[in-house]
Amino acid sequence: MTFEHPHWERISITHDNGVTEMRFHTNGGSFVWDAQAHTELTEAFDWVGKNHATKVLILTGTGDAYCTELDVTSFTRHSWDYIWWEGRRMLRNLNDVEIPIIGAVNGPALIHSEIPVMGDIVLAAEHAEFADKAHFPLRDTIPGDGVNLVWGELLGPTRVKYWLLTGSAIGAEEGKQIGFINEVLPAEKLMDRAWEIARDLARRDVAMLRYAKAAASIGFRRNFNEGLSHGLGVEGSGHWYMGGLKAGQLSGHETPRP
Repeated sequence: MTFEHPHWERISITHDNGVTEMRFHTNGGSFVWDAQAHTELTEAFDWVGKNHATKVLILTGTGDAYCTELDVTSFTRHSWDYIWWEGRRMLRNLNDVEIPIIGAVNGPALIHSEIPVMGDIVLAAEHAEFADKAHFPLRDTIPGDGVNLVWGELLGPTRVKYWLLTGSAIGAEEGKQIGFINEVLPAEKLMDRAWEIARDLARRDVAMLRYAKAAASIGFRRNFNEGLSHGLGVEGSGHWYMGGLKAGQLSGHETPRP
């Protein structure tokens, strides 16, 4: 089967014998989250979910960090309606990928850290750490775009609220103890191990891989879409409220009205 893929500026694609690697980057360096990345990941997850040549998907970053920077200004050209529309599709497209996904976290994942840990198998470099620095602690933004759902599933209801509200970080070894990291490796061995596992899985028929993943993830995948729409709606309410305060339309004693 011929393997062809679109070109993206933020995603490099490698394919070999049924294994597809998506490596996120910005100009060849560590991944910076911006509006273009938001769009490209939405497209790429949709594409790979429909690509019959791919049996196993590897998600990883570039350099010493997975993603630690956020370009907020790049989103100002989009309305919240568009971000809500695209944001739902980005994680829904990833959640709908029916083949096994390996998250290979090459370093600190502080922005949209939910994406690599949505993998069915998650490997991490020794210096990796996980936090949500894009939302509540630093920017007064509501963490409703899926980070709340994925990490709520992984950390549990009490711990995730502390983690989201304080912006605290969880290191790779602690993540392994909690259970959302399967293996912690030296950085130089991370991708070799990811490809080793991927090639072993890819020996099987794609139908068997799809059925096995479906059986292992029924509950979370079934409930994800409804929670994502609601969470993004709440996040949008936060943007509206803070926008009103900045514009001088609200005070602490007034009830905001549409």
